[in-house]
Amino acid sequence: METSEQYIERARLRIKGLRKNFIWVDEPAKIIDQTLLKPTATIEEIIEFFHASIPYGFASLCVNSAYIPLLKGLTGSENVTLCSVVGFPLGASSSVSKAYEAEEAVKNGAREIDMVMNLGYFKSRDYKRVEEDIKTVIKAIGPDAILKVIIETGYLTDHEKVEATKIVVNSGAHYVKTSTGFGPGGATLFDVALLKEVAEDRIGVKAAGGVRNYYTLCALYSVGATRIGTSSGIKILNEL
Repeated sequence: METSEQYIERARLRIKGLRKNFIWVDEPAKIIDQTLLKPTATIEEIIEFFHASIPYGFASLCVNSAYIPLLKGLTGSENVTLCSVVGFPLGASSSVSKAYEAEEAVKNGAREIDMVMNLGYFKSRDYKRVEEDIKTVIKAIGPDAILKVIIETGYLTDHEKVEATKIVVNSGAHYVKTSTGFGPGGATLFDVALLKEVAEDRIGVKAAGGVRNYYTLCALYSVGATRIGTSSGIKILNEL
């Protein structure tokens, strides 16, 4: 079994090789979760967000769970994937409440769920409870929905990032995600590279928090991100 130090060293090597292995993403919309998660977003802003985003063909449109029914009502014949956040942004909700919120979001039309890991459990090293928290949500959303788990890397040491990613992999979730965008810092090249080294190809890596231009998106993709979360998706695509 590999040690945290080995994962960390490989992540550093991945970063060092970025110039040689840099990838310009041809169709960035296909990996972007376009988000509107600010707590003050009005209904009018949510509707405007939907209509403005539809022409770009994003991987998903991500909003707080209260607005999933609204967006589902707007989809009509549009082929759009809706994503909801759960236990957001702190992750300290009970497992039962996270599961209920996630289940309701899926019933209302969400096909992807981004949940926040319980950082208090994790910092207490109660890793079994952290994993059970995730599995409770997986069970609630059923086999057809995708689950991404936010570990909020800004609060974690490098060794903790390794352990958190292992838990997400073992839980059966589909992605490990760097950040909520509301914590101390967002996605960094090193964090994405490290999560990728631990996750390998067993699950995807989603980079979120501070991704505001095409170059940053491509750099994060080049070191291992397979999905990008950003509220700047339209701006990024308009750079091309």
